[in-house]
Amino acid sequence: MTDHLSLPERSQAVHRALSERGVDADIRVLPDSARTAPEAAAAIGCDVAAIANSLVFVADGEPVLVMTSGGHRADPSVVAAAIGAVEVGMAPASVVRASTGQAIGGVAPVGHPSPLRTFVDESLQRYDEIWTAAGHPHTVMPMTFDDLCRITDGRVIGVA
Repeated sequence: MTDHLSLPERSQAVHRALSERGVDADIRVLPDSARTAPEAAAAIGCDVAAIANSLVFVADGEPVLVMTSGGHRADPSVVAAAIGAVEVGMAPASVVRASTGQAIGGVAPVGHPSPLRTFVDESLQRYDEIWTAAGHPHTVMPMTFDDLCRITDGRVIGVA
């Protein structure tokens, strides 16, 4: 396990947020970027569908976090129907940074300036262990589907 004090600043914030939720995070620093699900899966050695991508959408003007499997693309119209929104689209990088404090490619499920309404892709349930970004494009962490739902207070939905 990596010493949390040697982690990038944003990953330290993620570690603190997880600790506050009773999770002892095993945040790992990768030598190369894990900005995309295929990059992360290759670096970790897991199925790309076990990567939980952190996507920020704007739903009826409000940023929301959708944790989706790297095995498929989230369809904004499916997400809109699932969350009861009229209009859903990908958030621009400026909104992602402002709402999460993190850069695209490194957005963790927690550690944001304010909690985001979060939705979790039902297809991630089939994995005993899933992997998420940990606040920086070079950091990742494993967890269970149940822990992801618990730490984010996420609602399980279909996204594709």
